[in-house]
Amino acid sequence: MNAATSSTARKRPVNLTLNEALVQEARALSGNLSATVEAMLQEYVARERGARAQKQRQAAVACQDWNAVLDAHGSFADEHSPL
Repeated sequence: MNAATSSTARKRPVNLTLNEALVQEARALSGNLSATVEAMLQEYVARERGARAQKQRQAAVACQDWNAVLDAHGSFADEHSPL
């Protein structure tokens, strides 16, 4: 568990601009709106980190594959002289 997801992490107030009716409805449904929003933010951050890590892995595989093609066949530009 990192500091961002720790239940003992330091907390501070933040200002958000949200739909007033939505906030009222959420408060009626949740005993602790701050905890609910914090849990949703934790899920979002984890999901986004996972998605970004997956994209980085895919990019690394694409680079490896491209380098393998270049090693096997060379570059198209190798056949032409520079200007």
